[in-house]
Amino acid sequence: MSTRAPTRLAALIVASAILIALTLLAGRGSLSNERWSAAFLELRAYRATAAVLVGSALAGAGVLAQGLFRNPLASPSVLGATAGASFGGQASLLFFSQLVASEAAPPELLVPFGTFAGAWATLGVVLVFARKSSDLVSLLLVGFVLSALFLSLGSFVVSLAQEEWMLGRAVIAFALGGVAGNGFVQVGLAAPAVLGGLIMAGIWSRSLDLLATGPDEARSLGLDVRFATQWIVVWMAVLVSGAVSLGGNVGFVGLIVPHVARRWVGEDHRLLLPTAAVGGGVFVAGCDALVRLIPSQTQIPLGVITGLVGAPFFLWILRDVRRQGRLA
Repeated sequence: MSTRAPTRLAALIVASAILIALTLLAGRGSLSNERWSAAFLELRAYRATAAVLVGSALAGAGVLAQGLFRNPLASPSVLGATAGASFGGQASLLFFSQLVASEAAPPELLVPFGTFAGAWATLGVVLVFARKSSDLVSLLLVGFVLSALFLSLGSFVVSLAQEEWMLGRAVIAFALGGVAGNGFVQVGLAAPAVLGGLIMAGIWSRSLDLLATGPDEARSLGLDVRFATQWIVVWMAVLVSGAVSLGGNVGFVGLIVPHVARRWVGEDHRLLLPTAAVGGGVFVAGCDALVRLIPSQTQIPLGVITGLVGAPFFLWILRDVRRQGRLA
């Protein structure tokens, strides 16, 4: 571990806190209006908190994915949890809308319930295969199939939702990603999953360091590879479900942020994980502030902004990885 790494992490935390506080000033509403300034600040505070939680969760899940598969191009979506959580959120908007209309269920609980159900359903399938074999290629294939399945089901839900204009708009907005509209209930439901997932992921930092040496070497050092794989998959699903419940589909965060954090503090997961979590929160909060500053009659979806930033960066990562000969 570099002696500079803890200092860099501390500096990043301080700078991040300042930058996130500055994002509260971004927006069309004027804070000079005494009548509305308190309301604007409250809404932006919940929105910024949601953005930080989304970014931290996705970046943390990205560290787990890249550590588990020993590949810097891995992302939290590789096991299908992202697609499953997204489908769960879309399905909850479609099929449970009648419960809201009849006042049988509070509307703020619909999306969190659906995303957690979708992510855990995906997790159950993945764990069935993980218990039988610790082969990572098999897990990747299972994740690919599940992602394709849930993406198709999500498209089916979007098609059905078009029968009602407001419902169709809500489903599409969720699919495009965004943290607007989150309040105390949504943040309160997702925060324990995100914070708990990050803490538990940190507990598995040493196992991730051992897995980086290869499964055979990790076993020789006393690591139960299959057991570790199962629990790393579990915490990936927890983090992804918390992120999707708040932000919908927000892409590229779990891919690019861990890569930047690795260059900043090195490969030691005890520092890499918190650095990526802090960086992910800043990245998504910054992108959301940019969303509010773009002059447009309609608000640009957050997932579009992260994609526009992340896609070119991914190509740079790919070139860098190929140049170093680390493309598995």
